[in-house]
Amino acid sequence: MALEEKIKKLVDMRAEARLGGGEKRIESQHKKGKYTARERINMLLDEGSFEEIDMFVTHRCHNFGIEKESYLGDGVVTGYGTIDGRMVYVFSQDFTVMGGSLSETNAKKICKVMDMAMKAGVPIIGLNDSGGARIQEGVTSLSGYAEIFQRNIEASGVVPQLSAILGPCAGGAVYSPALTDYIIMSESNSYMFVTGPKVTKTVTGETITENDLGGAMVHASKSGVAHFVAHDEEDAINTLKRLISYMPQNFKEQTPRVECTDPIDRMEDALNTILPDNPNKPYDVKDIIKLIVDNGEFEEVHKDYAKNIVVGFARFNGQSVGIVANQPSFLAGCLDIESSRKGARFIRFCDCFNIPLVTLVDVPGFMPGSNQEYGGIITNGAKLMYAYGEATVPKVTVTLRKSYGGAHDVMSSKQLKGDFNYAWPSAEIAVMGASGAIEVLYAKGMKEIENPEEKAKYAAEKEAEYKEAFANPYQAAKYGYIDDVIEPRNTRFRIIRALAALATKKDTRPNKKHNNIPL
Repeated sequence: MALEEKIKKLVDMRAEARLGGGEKRIESQHKKGKYTARERINMLLDEGSFEEIDMFVTHRCHNFGIEKESYLGDGVVTGYGTIDGRMVYVFSQDFTVMGGSLSETNAKKICKVMDMAMKAGVPIIGLNDSGGARIQEGVTSLSGYAEIFQRNIEASGVVPQLSAILGPCAGGAVYSPALTDYIIMSESNSYMFVTGPKVTKTVTGETITENDLGGAMVHASKSGVAHFVAHDEEDAINTLKRLISYMPQNFKEQTPRVECTDPIDRMEDALNTILPDNPNKPYDVKDIIKLIVDNGEFEEVHKDYAKNIVVGFARFNGQSVGIVANQPSFLAGCLDIESSRKGARFIRFCDCFNIPLVTLVDVPGFMPGSNQEYGGIITNGAKLMYAYGEATVPKVTVTLRKSYGGAHDVMSSKQLKGDFNYAWPSAEIAVMGASGAIEVLYAKGMKEIENPEEKAKYAAEKEAEYKEAFANPYQAAKYGYIDDVIEPRNTRFRIIRALAALATKKDTRPNKKHNNIPL
């Protein structure tokens, strides 16, 4: 065969591989409002940057007549390219080939790019759209999943791992995304569950739809499995691009710095009057966040889950930071089981990848009640404390209003190695609120007063005394637990200066095999 003929064969085979399962199945994919594996990659990566790997791989199975059906690429597209000029490795499951089901060779392709990403020290992005394990292959398909899981585990904390769910993701397939750092689900076409509606009905008798069992909003608001819900696939891809912009390539590097057009000394007079006069009245902490960060841009994570704590990415003077803030407009900002886990997971990610933490505190305490105690609020609250205590990245804390009891300690206090701890003049740092405190401190005196008017007057006097002593930040500042009391309108500038002072921070913890976080 002449060279020209061999080249023609190569060109023809490439064209065949790019068609995946064929024109009819591509058309079917489009009718569902879904893009193909390669179309998704083209949307994600810089134009012309994608280099495909293992285009000619095919399965090796001979069971149940599957040997009669074989496709180049075998249901997953793998390779590397750039996003805004920064290298990433990517795999994109191809639903047009046997429903994107995972085979032995399919898994090997995914494992290969994960190994290459680890060696190169660059992020891994998975675009998931698969019916699960290829049944005809049995245990070899299952072992393929386990190989992927092991790599997810080894890559954790080494390079960022992002997952987009753009179709079905069921059974064992869910555990690879679950092991990655962030999950984006498309609202229109995606679902995740370990066991589907049919088996659920057989085993438990429960009748439920795919969407109600494992749809995007279910996992975003109820289970917390999904960190982001995208309106459609384009929105999901754009979310991936924004997310990756806040992250370094790997754990050894710093986050990319962008040019800042927002003055670092910009004062926000609105912050001086943003808190309600009544300390028990709620407000939206996101209004404060948007006033202090660069250009008001805040990429909130888990916005539909555990709304009593707000977490997400922003920039100060062009530097990526992770923001953790109590949310007084939801459950008064109390810490509960879900919010503690949400905050801890986010903090640990930031610490993995050298992203400084900025914490805004307004917390009246931990949520009381038997449901919380039976659900393990003690252990779950300890997760949040543990995450702050083990974090070695720069930590800047600003107490806005309430900081009571154990919740004060948990929220990046000086004793948990907070680097700079500031407070607004409105800060109240105490074991508990004034009304609760006097019921404990003056219980005997209150009991001895029979006249209701006199009792109310006595309680008001003692409450005022307690507020004078503790409903301010100066008691904590006297002991050095607060480094400075700052004017609210200067918050942005003070945070930026603190981050600059901490740019060369080096902090270590005792040498050990690994820690044992209270799971």
